[in-house]
Amino acid sequence: MSQSDSNEYKKKLCHLYNEISKELFGFGTTLLRVSLDQNIITFHAKHRRSPRSTALEGEAPTLKHEVDFYMSSIYKKRIREKLEQEMGLSMDAVLRDYDPPTQWAITNIILKQTE
Repeated sequence: MSQSDSNEYKKKLCHLYNEISKELFGFGTTLLRVSLDQNIITFHAKHRRSPRSTALEGEAPTLKHEVDFYMSSIYKKRIREKLEQEMGLSMDAVLRDYDPPTQWAITNIILKQTE
């Protein structure tokens, strides 16, 4: 893959990632980087704090934690679907960790090895 192809590929990946963020939360990320390494795609994303999230944090912190967990699970499902449908990628795993206090998320996509 040439450098220009790689840049276009990364732009498309970032676009899809932000598209899912907008669908689920109503807005995109404040910072988003993607890196490619062999068969792993990694997204480093700084998300925006939702007013609903802030309200839940003060009133029902356990519920907020549970909502964060489920929203992260939904994000993983959606990113898998988008990357399969729109980019034709085949994945072994989608791994995502989200840190609510800082709003950072790291998502690793492990692509299937071609034999």
